[in-house]
Amino acid sequence: MSSRRRFLKNTVFSGLTFCSCEMLGTAVAQTRDLGGSDYGNDPTLNFRHPLAGTKRAPTIIDGKKVKTIDVHAHCFFQEAVALAGTGTYVNGAVKGGPQHYISFTNDDVIKDRLASMDAMGIDMQVLSINTYWYRKDRELATEICRINNDNLAKLCAAYPTRFNAFGCLAMQFPDLAVKQLEAIMKTPGMKGAAIQANVAGIEFSDPMFDPIWAKGQELGAAFFIHPQSTPELAKRFKGNGWMSNVIGNPLDTTIALQHLIYEGTLERFPQIKFIAAHGGGFLGSYAPRMDYSCFISPSNCNTSVVLKKKPTEYLRQLYFDTLVFTPEALRHLANQVGTSQLMIGTDQPIPWSLDPVGHIMETQLTNKERIALLSANAQRVLNIRNL
Repeated sequence: MSSRRRFLKNTVFSGLTFCSCEMLGTAVAQTRDLGGSDYGNDPTLNFRHPLAGTKRAPTIIDGKKVKTIDVHAHCFFQEAVALAGTGTYVNGAVKGGPQHYISFTNDDVIKDRLASMDAMGIDMQVLSINTYWYRKDRELATEICRINNDNLAKLCAAYPTRFNAFGCLAMQFPDLAVKQLEAIMKTPGMKGAAIQANVAGIEFSDPMFDPIWAKGQELGAAFFIHPQSTPELAKRFKGNGWMSNVIGNPLDTTIALQHLIYEGTLERFPQIKFIAAHGGGFLGSYAPRMDYSCFISPSNCNTSVVLKKKPTEYLRQLYFDTLVFTPEALRHLANQVGTSQLMIGTDQPIPWSLDPVGHIMETQLTNKERIALLSANAQRVLNIRNL
């Protein structure tokens, strides 16, 4: 392990150099049995979009073709997963699990991903990797992020009109994360970073993360927040229905966003760009309760935290994907946060949303608002020019 780490350390992404993928593949293959656990990487969980092989008709609004951008689409790279080590949990037993693994050198895998995108009418995906390195030591976390960022960058370079990406940061080491973010934002096609909803239980409102938010605001980086359940409630989630996901994931995001609002992070960094997965969890459905909490119970509020706006007003500083399943839910979210804050999210390759364009077109919106959700908002917020 030590020799393999020394080899990889010399090609860390934050050092602005890339490794030879052939050499890396050989190094990883020697220790593949030590890799992290991915319960989704099971052939029985293969999923192919039922309309793959066909293309959804172009979206025409007011006589013009409208392109589409999906800001919530996942991938994994086997080399990085293999480095994670025994006992690392990477993904659950979900349909589409094997389809997470894409490589710019595997034409068949890329063709499958593009076929799914075409079937859904998605022109571009902004790829992200769910984190599994926040509890790793500095050296290993650096290596995992470097491998992931290297592969994401090469996918973006190979398919510049189909893939952009959110890079990976070792958030548990803020000084390192700042350097990684600087490298990410110098890389064509990279638009920011994908982060979990907390770092091993530490909320993002903790001042230790302020240097990352300051650098992100300076560079115009976006931070895509994706949850990984709420493990503190694991006992209550047991039973039928996969509640650790359907409740745990939205709740994880809700808690993260509430902290960013209540603790004044959004007040201190008014230009920071956070994009919340799954429509921001439960926050958009019950947000106005926030405006009453400190009036009802002053003793539970910190007088040293000065918010210049009502808590609900900070929702208009956040961005959200559209993965809320029904037109009614999307219309309510739009009313709560504003259509300028919404972007397509599918969670691909997990088949939560097979017709994301239809989802938007069926929602009660103006044509201008539909265009905004389909791509214009993402182009503006992520500075996408190559669609």
